[in-house]
Amino acid sequence: MANMQRPMKVLMLPWLAHGHISPYLELAKRLSTRNFHVYFCSTPVNLSSIKPKISEKYSSSVELVELHLPSLPDLPPHYHTTKGLPPHLMNTLKVAFDMASPGFSDIVKSLGPDLLIHDFLQPWAAEVAKSHGLPSVVFFSVGAGTLSFMFHMIKNTSIEFPFKAIRLHDYEQAKLTDMIDDSTGSVSNKDRCLQCVERSSNFILLKTFRELDGKYMDYLSSLLGKIVVPVGPLVDVPSNIEDGDGIIEWLDKREESSTIFVSFGTEYFLNEKEREEIAYGLELSNVNFIWVIRFPVGESIELEEALPEGFFGRVRDRGLVIDGWAPQGMILEHPSIGGFVSHCGWSSIMESMKSGVPIIAIPMQLDQPLNARMVKDVGVGLEVKRNKNGELERSEIAKVIKDVVVEKDGDGVRRKAKEMGDSVRNKGEGELDEVADALVQLCVGYKEEYVSK
Repeated sequence: MANMQRPMKVLMLPWLAHGHISPYLELAKRLSTRNFHVYFCSTPVNLSSIKPKISEKYSSSVELVELHLPSLPDLPPHYHTTKGLPPHLMNTLKVAFDMASPGFSDIVKSLGPDLLIHDFLQPWAAEVAKSHGLPSVVFFSVGAGTLSFMFHMIKNTSIEFPFKAIRLHDYEQAKLTDMIDDSTGSVSNKDRCLQCVERSSNFILLKTFRELDGKYMDYLSSLLGKIVVPVGPLVDVPSNIEDGDGIIEWLDKREESSTIFVSFGTEYFLNEKEREEIAYGLELSNVNFIWVIRFPVGESIELEEALPEGFFGRVRDRGLVIDGWAPQGMILEHPSIGGFVSHCGWSSIMESMKSGVPIIAIPMQLDQPLNARMVKDVGVGLEVKRNKNGELERSEIAKVIKDVVVEKDGDGVRRKAKEMGDSVRNKGEGELDEVADALVQLCVGYKEEYVSK
């Protein structure tokens, strides 16, 4: 990075969801160790939740910047995040975020960054950057398989999607189409995505790595006419392990690869029927498990009441059920973990691959069904099939758990997941060096072009 001796100043603006903020923060930390100073911009409620994740190592090079949204009816400041946001207020939050554009312009003017890295729901951010003479790059915190499928849909290409394994059932297709066509104000999600990509400089950033996502990255690049630059899995390295001491002690008593970890992410809450089928599926599998269950904010249910009668007594020697939170990264790294029952959020897939743990996929919403098909297509997991009504069934859950963790048929999946983990560890953070170089070259080139005008 000889072209720029002083730290390069980057302003980051993720969408207001934890699943977006977290990978942006991990990218910020990695760039900060490569001669970048990062201004991390979000709402006060989001910044207060990530402040504890910024250790002393990063405190001088990752600077938090508050973006204040306008006050709208039904949207007080504690709702300036998707976490705990009532679903009917999602579009209101998007409207408020759009209305923060002038305030964001003031931030850009006062900080004087060299570059903006932003999310795919706010094309206005790239326009603000351009008005201040800055280049901008869009960073997608999802995989290339899912993203290429979505852009294939968006662009209405008449040809069939080239990867037949990645497809949707009718009930999933309808939900995805609704999500893509959903409009806030006068702009649909589809148009927001297209505008963000068009306004991104000659490349886009993607939270993935080539060994897992290579063929999809190549198709995405041809579809969008942009270079696709992977930033790696960006898995958080937990710094505070005391909270997980009891869990790790429990795992230490289990045999190698004998136990599954079960979690459905931070923003999906199982309904009663789903909890029941999963509980009986775990029981029927006869496999050791750690199951993290979350309930919506303000909903207080005792675990004994939330699960089938007598469940705890029947599984007490081989099951641990946790209410709320567990150190997922630490658990997946433990040698006794042999499978991950996951909703297939992209960050969870990245953690599982980094740890070399095969996936038992139970997708629930959004991009998760597409992620699950990709996991199966690449050979690092199997998906739990639903019945014709789209419902989970305990016998199928138990079968797939056993196939992945115990049965000889799962040898290929277990081997492939381990190969992915070895590949990620051996490569280290090589992608990040390439990303840093690409960003520096972009800024140098943009400045020269801007000055020449």
